[in-house]
Amino acid sequence: MSLKINELCINCDVCEPVCPNKAISMGPDIYVIEADLCTECVGHFDEPQCVSVCPVECIDPDPDHPESQEQLLAKLAQLQAEGAAP
Repeated sequence: MSLKINELCINCDVCEPVCPNKAISMGPDIYVIEADLCTECVGHFDEPQCVSVCPVECIDPDPDHPESQEQLLAKLAQLQAEGAAP
Protein backbone atom coordinates (compact mmCIF):
# COMPACT_ATOMS: atom_id res chain seq x y z
CA MET A 1 0.00 0.00 0.00
CA SER A 2 1.15 3.51 -0.49
CA LEU A 3 2.14 5.64 2.46
CA LYS A 4 0.49 8.65 4.05
CA ILE A 5 1.89 11.50 6.11
CA ASN A 6 -0.17 12.17 9.21
CA GLU A 7 -0.85 15.31 11.23
CA LEU A 8 2.30 14.86 13.34
CA CYS A 9 4.34 16.17 10.37
CA ILE A 10 6.55 19.11 11.39
CA ASN A 11 7.39 20.15 7.79
CA CYS A 12 11.08 19.45 8.34
CA ASP A 13 11.68 18.94 4.60
CA VAL A 14 13.74 15.73 4.93
CA CYS A 15 11.31 13.32 3.27
CA GLU A 16 10.74 15.06 -0.04
CA PRO A 17 14.28 14.85 -1.45
CA VAL A 18 14.76 11.16 -0.57
CA CYS A 19 11.68 9.92 -2.46
CA PRO A 20 12.89 8.16 -5.62
CA ASN A 21 9.51 8.62 -7.34
CA LYS A 22 8.97 12.27 -6.41
CA ALA A 23 5.71 11.27 -4.72
CA ILE A 24 6.12 13.72 -1.82
CA SER A 25 5.25 17.40 -2.04
CA MET A 26 4.15 20.21 0.22
CA GLY A 27 0.40 20.22 0.75
CA PRO A 28 -1.73 23.03 2.16
CA ASP A 29 -0.50 22.45 5.72
CA ILE A 30 1.87 19.47 5.75
CA TYR A 31 3.71 17.31 3.27
CA VAL A 32 1.59 14.83 1.31
CA ILE A 33 2.31 11.64 -0.59
CA GLU A 34 0.68 11.11 -3.97
CA ALA A 35 -0.59 7.53 -3.86
CA ASP A 36 -0.29 7.11 -7.64
CA LEU A 37 3.47 7.68 -7.39
CA CYS A 38 4.28 5.98 -4.07
CA THR A 39 5.76 2.48 -4.34
CA GLU A 40 7.07 2.38 -0.74
CA CYS A 41 10.50 2.42 -2.43
CA VAL A 42 9.92 -1.15 -3.67
CA GLY A 43 12.39 -1.73 -6.47
CA HIS A 44 14.67 1.01 -5.16
CA PHE A 45 15.41 0.32 -1.48
CA ASP A 46 14.70 -2.30 1.19
CA GLU A 47 12.61 0.17 3.20
CA PRO A 48 10.70 3.37 2.44
CA GLN A 49 13.26 6.16 2.54
CA CYS A 50 10.79 8.74 3.84
CA VAL A 51 10.04 6.52 6.84
CA SER A 52 13.73 5.95 7.53
CA VAL A 53 14.56 9.69 7.62
CA CYS A 54 11.42 11.03 9.34
CA PRO A 55 12.39 12.38 12.76
CA VAL A 56 8.85 12.31 14.17
CA GLU A 57 7.58 9.01 12.71
CA CYS A 58 4.59 10.60 10.98
CA ILE A 59 4.42 8.34 7.91
CA ASP A 60 1.99 5.44 8.00
CA PRO A 61 0.54 2.91 5.56
CA ASP A 62 -2.40 4.46 3.73
CA PRO A 63 -5.42 2.19 4.32
CA ASP A 64 -7.21 3.84 1.39
CA HIS A 65 -4.60 2.44 -1.03
CA PRO A 66 -3.85 -1.21 -0.21
CA GLU A 67 -1.31 -2.74 -2.59
CA SER A 68 0.68 -5.97 -2.59
CA GLN A 69 4.41 -6.21 -3.27
CA GLU A 70 3.59 -7.35 -6.80
CA GLN A 71 1.26 -4.38 -7.36
CA LEU A 72 3.92 -1.95 -6.11
CA LEU A 73 6.48 -3.48 -8.53
CA ALA A 74 3.97 -3.20 -11.37
CA LYS A 75 3.33 0.44 -10.45
CA LEU A 76 7.07 1.11 -10.48
CA ALA A 77 7.42 -0.52 -13.91
CA GLN A 78 4.58 1.64 -15.21
CA LEU A 79 6.13 4.80 -13.74
CA GLN A 80 9.48 3.93 -15.30
CA ALA A 81 7.83 3.28 -18.68
CA GLU A 82 6.20 6.71 -18.45
CA GLY A 83 9.48 8.31 -17.45
CA ALA A 84 8.11 9.40 -14.06
CA ALA A 85 10.54 7.29 -12.01
CA PRO A 86 14.24 6.49 -12.39
